[in-house]
Parts: sequence; C-alpha cells; structure tokens
Amino acid sequence: MIRTDLFNIANSGVTASSKLLNTTSNNIANVNTEGYVRERTVFESTILGGVGKGTTERVISIFAQNQLRRDITSVGELETFVEKTNSLDNLLASEANSIADGLSQFFSAIQTASDDPTNLASREAVLGKASGLLSRMSTLSDFMEAKEEELNLEFTSQIERANSLIASIGELNTAVLTARGGSGEEPGALLNERDKAINELAELMSVEVRENQYGSVVVNLSSGESLVLEDGSFNLFELGNDADLTFKELQLTTNFANKQNTAINVNEKDLGGSLGGLFRFRDEILGPAQRDIGQMALAMADAVNQQNRLGMDLDLQLGGNIFSMPEFTGLPFSGTPDNLPVRAQVTAGQGNQLTDADYKITVDAVNGAGFPTSVTVELLNGDGTPKKDASGADVVFSGISVGAGFNELLGGIEVEFQAATGYSVDNEFLIQPSKYAASDLTLATDRPEDLAFAAPLRAEASLSNLGDATVSKVSISNTTVDAALGAEASAFDGAGGIHSAAAAPGGTVGAPAQIVFTSASDFQVLDDAGNVITNVSGVTSFDNLLAQAEANGTGPAWPAAFSALDDYPGYDVSLSGIPVAGDSFNLTYNTDGIADNTNAEEMAALQRESLVQLSSDSSNKQRTFHDAYSSLVGRVGEKSATAQISLDAAEAMKVQSENWFDSTSGVSLDEEAANLVRYQQSYAAAARILTTAQELFDTILSAAR
Repeated sequence: MIRTDLFNIANSGVTASSKLLNTTSNNIANVNTEGYVRERTVFESTILGGVGKGTTERVISIFAQNQLRRDITSVGELETFVEKTNSLDNLLASEANSIADGLSQFFSAIQTASDDPTNLASREAVLGKASGLLSRMSTLSDFMEAKEEELNLEFTSQIERANSLIASIGELNTAVLTARGGSGEEPGALLNERDKAINELAELMSVEVRENQYGSVVVNLSSGESLVLEDGSFNLFELGNDADLTFKELQLTTNFANKQNTAINVNEKDLGGSLGGLFRFRDEILGPAQRDIGQMALAMADAVNQQNRLGMDLDLQLGGNIFSMPEFTGLPFSGTPDNLPVRAQVTAGQGNQLTDADYKITVDAVNGAGFPTSVTVELLNGDGTPKKDASGADVVFSGISVGAGFNELLGGIEVEFQAATGYSVDNEFLIQPSKYAASDLTLATDRPEDLAFAAPLRAEASLSNLGDATVSKVSISNTTVDAALGAEASAFDGAGGIHSAAAAPGGTVGAPAQIVFTSASDFQVLDDAGNVITNVSGVTSFDNLLAQAEANGTGPAWPAAFSALDDYPGYDVSLSGIPVAGDSFNLTYNTDGIADNTNAEEMAALQRESLVQLSSDSSNKQRTFHDAYSSLVGRVGEKSATAQISLDAAEAMKVQSENWFDSTSGVSLDEEAANLVRYQQSYAAAARILTTAQELFDTILSAAR
C-alpha cells in the first residue's frame, strides 16, 4: 500500500511539474510571437492523493481584449482619414495651386486691361490669366479625380482582405470546435490565430465578437450585420454601385449553401476602421471638395460669359462666350435602360443658382410615343443621401413639365431627353453638374479681340439741352439677338444697331432710341423714327427711366409686344441732375466705341460680387468666389487638424489598452523565469519522492528475503 501511494503521488508530481515546465517553456519561446497569449496550466487535487488532471488554458481578459479591438478600429479609421485628408489639405494650401491667386490674377488683368481697352497686349494677358486659372482648377480637379480612382482600388484591396479574414475566422471556428471535441484541451495556437485574424479585421472595420460555450465565436459588424456565424459559415463583402460607376457602395452577401443568397446594403458611415476611414474621406472631404471646386468654376465661367455677352468687342460686335461650358451626361440608375440618352447643361446666366448638389431625375409621365412629359427632381449630396432644406425636409421638386429640347430646371440646370421614344415612368437618371466641371472647362476663344470691354449702347445728351442732367449710367441686361423676336430677344439686331421701327415687335414702333423731357417730371420715349412709344408722368427719380416707362407709361402705353418679351429692350439709362422741358437723350449702338471700358469695369467687379450659391434652399445666400474657395480650404484644414487631434488621443488610448491587455495576457520573462526555477525544483522534489518509494520497496523486498 505504501509503495502504491508513494509511487502514484510521485508519478503525478513528476508529470505535473513536467507539464508546468512545458507550459512555461512555451511561453518563453513565444515571447516575440505576434498575437501569442500567455498560457497557464491548472491542476485538480484528488481524494487518493497526488495531482489530478491538468488543464492548459490561455490567460486572457475579454474586457481588455474588446477594448483593445475598439481602439485598434478607432486608430485604423483615423490614420486613414488623416493621411488622405492631409494630402488634399496640402494641395489646397499650396500657393502654386491656389485658385484664389488665380482668380486675383485673372480679375487684376481685366482691371489693368480696362485702363486701355484697345491695347492687344493687355487683352492677351487677360486670356493668359484665364488659361492659368483654368489650369489651377484643372490641377485640383484632376488630383481629386485621381484620388477617387485610388480610393476605388483601395476599396477593392481592403474588401478582398476583409473577405479573406472573414473566411479564415470561419474556418478557424470549425477547427477550434474539432480540436476541442477530439482532445478536450484548449487549442491555444488556433485560438491565438483566430484572435489575430479578428484583430486584423477590427483594424479594417468595427466588429463585435461573442464567444459561446463551445469556443466558437460570432463576429458582427457594430451596426449588427453578421460576418461569421457560430457554425463557421460566413458572409462576404462586395462593392456595388448604382448610376455613378465610380461611386462604390458596400454590400454584404450571404453565403448559405443550397439557399438563395441576398445582398444587404451596409451603412458605410458606421463601418469604422481603415475601410470606414476611406469611405469617410470620400463622403466628407473628397466628394464635397470636388463639387465645391466645380460649382465655383461653373459660377465663375457663367458670370464672365454672361458679362462678356453684354458688351461689345474690339470688332464692334456683340460679345460672345469666353469659356466653353461643359455638358453633363445623365447616368441611368439600376433598372433604367442605359440606351436612353439624357444630357444637361448650366442655364446661361444662372450659374449663381447652381449648387454643389447632384440631381436625381425621375420620369413621372410619358406621352403615347414614350417621351417624358413630367419629371421629379431630387437634390442629392455627393454620397447619394438627400439634400435637406432649412426645415430638414428633402429638397424635391415634383410635377415639372418637360418637352423637346432643353428644359430649364430649378437650380441653374436645364436637361434634354435626346431620344424621341423609349422612356417610361420611373426611369431614373443622375446628373452631376459640378463633380468634374473644373476639369472640363476650356477657353472658348484665343482672340483677344473677342473680349467685349465696351458697352454696346451709347446714351448721349443733346447739345441743345438746357438742364444740367447728364447720363450717369447705361445698364445692359440682355443682348440676345433673335430675328424672330422670341421671348428672350433684346433690341440689338446683331448688325451694329438696335431695332428700327420696321423691325419692331408688332410692327408698330421700334426700340427705345430717344428720351425727351416735356417737363422736369414728365418724359416721352421715342423710337428711331420719332414715334412715341409711351408717355411717363410724375417722375421723382431719374434712375432706370425705361423700366419706369414700362411700369407707368400711358397714352400710348408701353407696347404689349414689348412686355411679352422676357427682357426687352435689354438696356436702360439713368440720369443725374435735373432736366428741363425740351431736354433729350439719344440711345444708339456704340459704333466706334472701342475705347469704352464700361463692360470691362463691370467684368472686373464680378470678383467682389456674391455669385456662388451657399445652400440648396436659399437663393439669397451667396458668396464671392474668394469666400467660396476660402471656405473650402478652411473646412478641409479644420477637419484635418481635428482628425489629427483625435488620432493622437486614439493612439494614446490604444497604448493604454495594449498595456492593459499585455499585463494580463502578455508574457513576462521575469515571471516565467521565476516559474521555471520553481517548477524545476518541484520536478526534482517529485522525482526524489519516486526514488524514496523505490528505496522503500527495495528495503521491504530485502527484509522478506
């Protein structure tokens, strides 16, 4: 009995100490192994004496591990966001690429040229600065387009990595269950490998992990969608898009065997991790910056074009466009045939109404031929979410009638459905006016003579006037040449004159060509043939006399044919001083007025005007070009600085979490060295018990002999 008890006790002691030595040795050997979790062996006591069954388990704190994963996710997101944002911030802050400098140089060149409007060298300098401004805009826009392409490649790469990790975690789940079922021991190497994969996944996106009683884990996105299930099955990510093929959207695809798989849209804003940082940069920084640059470029080009069209060039012709405005292709949404052409453009003269929004156009009704008759327009942010008005409601305009040709929509855009048939109700198209506009703008002319620095109309007081009234201002608002006298026609005939009586609307009187005062407060408006267009009485102000004539003219009244046009005659005159009866002022085309710089001054003044729309629902809130660009640079810089502060804080939190986790699960060489000595001594002592038992047994045998 003594032999059996001592032998069993000694044998169990030697075995236990050997196992402890193995565990400690394994910890020491893996001190530099990434993802290794310290192990310990725990034994049970038995009622027969000796050491019972020993179990080797990992020493881990779930709370510390989860906190570390959250901090890994946070750092991963902020590192990516800061890196990408800094690259754009540095470009915007570069003086060599500053659009603000380009604008200043362009408008300064116009101001210089206005001092001597006949100087061709000064005019060429204006075109040179215009080309330089477009180059700066194009550089920024091209850089951001390249960033967009780079992002899409990174999306694909990181999604492939995430799918690989998700599949690996699912396979490791199965391996852990198999290993535990076979030996009953905790498979430490497999668990470490699985935790490492989960941590790498947490760096890509925010995940929540839950372990069941069998050692299998369930991995979900923090927003709730399942990635890895308990049985080892898993779901995979894929990148999709709708109308805009360059705009990637994240979807989760189920991977069930012998079942119908479905795709679930994932909210990228809640994704977290480096993948979430990429989406955040695209939606918060890159997309809005692209559209802000494009909006400002279109507003500037349209304003300059509009002002140049209101002037007279060096060839004594009405001005044309300085910049070529781009057209935009309607992109079909999913479910809409891609063979239905739709195009759009900025409505001339309404660039200041253009916002940074994308336009979703939905066909509400079609005629018998399948051509749209009514549409709904919804304004979208760059990330596809609806634009909101001041009250928080979606910005939607429904029931807009459309027909052949370009149809003017709200927000400075007009759209044309180019096919004669084939459209149907609920067809949807995406128009992105401002996204790439800064790259698509070009100069419409390289002739300095085409700069229309002079006003096309001259107003002169008669030499026989007795009063002290003088012309203080000639205002030009419309120079549209239309021989058919459509709604947009002006009084300019395009042949170096204004409409005579013979070419007048209605064939009765010509365009206003003379203002004759019958008293200090009464005047008549006459055409070039001396026909009275209208009489005006009780004048208290001498500003915009033709507008007063249209509003208050009597006997004969301002012709209905004039009022039927949008802006006829397209010019007006204001006086300073006091006229007397008999004073007259003649309005004629500004023939030979090439030294006039009136329109050049108006063009230079555009720099100080608020022409860039601020929001989608308030047309009276606008900014200057410089304010718009400064706002963009300031916004990107502020987000970059704020994100850097957040990153510094997140990295500090991650260090604390790593220290917390390592204090529990990390290998301490000092502790393991002490354990090694202790377990070596216990092994030697247990071996000595075994020797003693053998000596006692031998003594008993000797006594028996």
